[in-house]
Amino acid sequence: MTEQQTRAPQSMADLTAEQLNEMSKGTFADLIGLRVTELGPDRVRGEWTVTPRHHQPAGIQNGGVLCTAVETLASTGAAAWYGERGVVVGVNNSTDFLRAVREGTLTAEATPLHRGGLQQLWLVVVTDDDGRTIARGQVRLQNLPHRS
Repeated sequence: MTEQQTRAPQSMADLTAEQLNEMSKGTFADLIGLRVTELGPDRVRGEWTVTPRHHQPAGIQNGGVLCTAVETLASTGAAAWYGERGVVVGVNNSTDFLRAVREGTLTAEATPLHRGGLQQLWLVVVTDDDGRTIARGQVRLQNLPHRS
């Protein structure tokens, strides 16, 4: 192994998607089956398979699953961009549910709309296997620099 392969990640910017998925075991994102497939400061992608365990009483995926995916992917991308400067926390999540889903694999892609010194705004679009938009969310995040 090289030093890069054995060195512990110093920040979210240093993680691979596989490392993040491993670190996320046992978390709420893991509980819904969300797996990050691409991780970078300019784009984060993830996917999960909708099953009856994701359903609300009406037999469709609960909107909270979508909110969780939107928040998780936006926060991950924002943290990857902010890197070792500090931590990033979500302060608003606005997710629109556009199409009901009962089953299938959903893919979400998070990209930045704004990255400033104090805040970031990320857009997340969730699509189904046919490329139809299922949901769209925006997450505003606060950059919290490390104190000296």
